[in-house]
Amino acid sequence: MCLILFAYKTHPGYKLVVAANRDEFYSRPTEPAEFWEDNPSILAGRDLTAGGTWMGINKRGKISMLTNYRDLKNIRQNAPSRGHLVSDFLENDETADKYLHQVSEKGNLYNGFNLVCGTVDELYYYGNYRAGVHPVTSGYHGLSNALLNTQWPKVDKGLNKLRAILKSERIDPEQLFDALYDDIKAPDHLLPDTGVGLERESMLSPMFIKSANYGSRCSTVLLVDHDNRVQYLERTYNIPEFTFTDRVFEMKL
Repeated sequence: MCLILFAYKTHPGYKLVVAANRDEFYSRPTEPAEFWEDNPSILAGRDLTAGGTWMGINKRGKISMLTNYRDLKNIRQNAPSRGHLVSDFLENDETADKYLHQVSEKGNLYNGFNLVCGTVDELYYYGNYRAGVHPVTSGYHGLSNALLNTQWPKVDKGLNKLRAILKSERIDPEQLFDALYDDIKAPDHLLPDTGVGLERESMLSPMFIKSANYGSRCSTVLLVDHDNRVQYLERTYNIPEFTFTDRVFEMKL
């Protein structure tokens, strides 16, 4: 994912609400969300190039989601796949705290990333551009291609949209998908400086990115209520028309 917005232990009806966009090159082959044939406990999309994923949940209630940290000057072509950091957590029995401490010991091997994982009752965050493993506190959180809760325009706008939607007791997933499909670029004076130049910063600034060969490929909404009923919805976009296909999954943890 390249934009993750989530409300954690802050809504009267839901323990966790996640709304996220995955940004990727349009040419990179991907499978949409499904229970994995080789591990039916896992519900996630799949990157067919490296085999990992960007976001997923399993039937035991483990959740994992990842964004890249934007630092193009220090990209290493031979670094291991970051997507396996998500799937490895979903496949093993480690607690999030222990798993992320293990990841932190080898974090320097990877290109920049942020990883949020845990359960609906206990989430943790680790990014290899910040020391330490950190419990996620209750409240609203946003994550793009910098550290957790860095105030980028797309994060600030997205959190404002999320707060407005969650004022209602009943959450309509369609409102969250509509919020994520915001392709308005941020004003130049609000753009971060990540070393890619003003034109590219502007192209990457919307919540929903559209360009010639790279952009937002799918949106995901995850709702977990206080009875541990899960709705996992994925909207996959067909490029370049931006028509879409929805997939809806429901289960009880």
